[in-house]
Amino acid sequence: MSFRAGPRKGENYELSQDLNSEYRDKRKDAIKRVIASMTVGKDVSGLFPDVLKNMQTDDLEQKKLVYLYLMNYAKTQPELVILAVNTFVKDSDDPNPLVRALAIRTMGMLRAEKIIDYVSDPLQKCLRDDNPYVRKTAALCVAKLYDLKPELVLENGFLEQLHDMIADSNPMVVANTVAALSDIHASVTSQPDYSPDDPALFNVTTNILNKLLIALNECSEWGRIAILDALARYKTDDEKEREHICERVIPQFQHVNGSVVFAAVKVIMIHMRGIRREDLCKQFIRKMAPPLVTLLSSPPEVQWVALRNINLLLQKRSDLLQNEMRVFFCKYNDPLYVKVEKLDIMVRLANDNNVDALLSELKEYASEVDVDFVRKSIKAIGQTAIKIDSAAERCVNVLLDLIATRVSYVVQEAMVVMKDIFRKYPATYEGIIPTLCANLDELDEPEAKASLIWIIGEYASRIDNADELLNMFVDTFTEESYPVQLQTLTAVVKLFLKKPDVSQGLVQRILNTATKDCDSPDVRDRAYIYWRLLSSDPAAAKGVVLAQRPPISLSRTTVSPVLLEELLAEIGTLASVYHKPAETFIGRGRVGADSVQRKGQDLVDDRLATQKALQTVAAGQQSENLLDFDDVPASDSQPSGLAATTIIPQTPAAANLLAGTSANPLDDLVSIFGGGTTGAASAPQNPFGGLAFGGENGFGSPVNSAPPTSLGSSVASPVQTQKPADDLLGLF
Repeated sequence: MSFRAGPRKGENYELSQDLNSEYRDKRKDAIKRVIASMTVGKDVSGLFPDVLKNMQTDDLEQKKLVYLYLMNYAKTQPELVILAVNTFVKDSDDPNPLVRALAIRTMGMLRAEKIIDYVSDPLQKCLRDDNPYVRKTAALCVAKLYDLKPELVLENGFLEQLHDMIADSNPMVVANTVAALSDIHASVTSQPDYSPDDPALFNVTTNILNKLLIALNECSEWGRIAILDALARYKTDDEKEREHICERVIPQFQHVNGSVVFAAVKVIMIHMRGIRREDLCKQFIRKMAPPLVTLLSSPPEVQWVALRNINLLLQKRSDLLQNEMRVFFCKYNDPLYVKVEKLDIMVRLANDNNVDALLSELKEYASEVDVDFVRKSIKAIGQTAIKIDSAAERCVNVLLDLIATRVSYVVQEAMVVMKDIFRKYPATYEGIIPTLCANLDELDEPEAKASLIWIIGEYASRIDNADELLNMFVDTFTEESYPVQLQTLTAVVKLFLKKPDVSQGLVQRILNTATKDCDSPDVRDRAYIYWRLLSSDPAAAKGVVLAQRPPISLSRTTVSPVLLEELLAEIGTLASVYHKPAETFIGRGRVGADSVQRKGQDLVDDRLATQKALQTVAAGQQSENLLDFDDVPASDSQPSGLAATTIIPQTPAAANLLAGTSANPLDDLVSIFGGGTTGAASAPQNPFGGLAFGGENGFGSPVNSAPPTSLGSSVASPVQTQKPADDLLGLF
């Protein structure tokens, strides 16, 4: 006997059965399983009607779960969401304030057009509710409703009610009201054509200011951030009022949340601009230091954000952490991104009092195993030498100790740093040049080689064997990278100007090599300039090549003063972390339905335009020949430009072009033109028409020598040997 199994039921079928069970516990358990499936990404939208039946219950936990399901699937089932309206309206009158707040919060988050019109009456009641929890929830619902339908908010007077709620006795209601008004304000100001008189704008007045300052100390951390952001936008010309705001905000420095601390720092930095009493400003700055130091004991990610903001603050107020150098010393387990920020800040804080401790620390870092960190540490030693004149000699001694280790990457980075020190202090540390030259064999990186070559060229008159050292680089000139080639060329010319007797052959050789065998236009151009200078006016050459250069200095800021002020007004946001204005990284790259639709329309427009243009070409209509540089006008009887070109419309390429289905329009366009007969007969030998590049003697030259001749031939030869069959691609 065989038993036939019935059709297998899916998991959703079982859940549907349990959701409609007569037992309450079974229904609740089924709802939990539905939410669990939804959380892991399974599609349970088909159970919408069954879940909806379980909305009307006295069990608060079950109601929360059903509301959570509704928020997730309201967009996919907009027709069925309308069935939940009666329950929402009923729950908004429930005796339990948690149920009332839950109902209004869920209605605000459904974002379904059909339910928006039903939100107004329950929202009106909840904004005037006796319970502050319901009022603070309703305040945020107004901002969500404004995002969906602004005119509904304005018609029902919700904005006026929000402004009245700023005077609420409960600080959490005040904080949520400020957050909602600020959100609406940001939404309005993001529109390019908004009016300054728009009623939705939230302008902080003196009356509102006092209410915000009263509520500030009593609300949650998120509420404090919302209020502090509003205080940062407050504008006043009254110095006393600015001082009052700063004094009331300073206690927020003691808050455990780093976001609150940075929001308070932002308010202080903005309002300090209008305070002329320097002693008071220094007092505020002194109180700002301890909370910033405390943030450095946070996890690495938070620490990095704090360091980026501290870096910005130090660019404005260098005295902010002048006695706190040691807290920025790197720990063995710090990630590289934290160490790099700490190095930058340590250099900013360096002064005569702490430079010895800093150099000792940096020397230790230079013996670490992380190559990137070692390089940045050595670079920091050089920056310290440039910043503090009195410590330069100590920095040079540390660098010499590091060079003596003979570790390749240490020596190379030290060489780059020494070049900067020589530029800052010319003719001061010439005694160490033999030590640097002795490490020539250690160098294999372009930047290090270029640095040593610069030093040799700059001090060629004091280095006895400068010609021998440079000769080594001239021998391998064509194999070196472009920066090394440029630096070698300049150094040899410097040597020739300082010691013409011993280097005449060397300079002739390198100029010949650079102009004939080098494939970099920059190197060739510089070689020609030097050649002409040396041959026409050696005195002018000396004035140009050996000109006195201004000493370099370390910039106090990494951004412009205007941008610095803008970023300080954004402390605690991504703008202050990236050190870039918000508009440079917000609003781009986000792909929504509208942008996809616009992109699709643009693609259709481009395709139509391309097809029309190609059809014009293929039809042989009269067109202006933009590639004809001759001054001779075209004959009236003959077609000119692309219209004169013979086409072969029978080819598959032409058919693709005319249909607009070409995969590679440029290749197809080229392939439809005649290649060997009619089109070739009328093609000129020089595709550039009457525009001659060389004139009689090519570029010309101040000296009658080989390079200019070779240049003229190298330019002319491709034009003269061009085959008549070359098509449009040969013109570009």
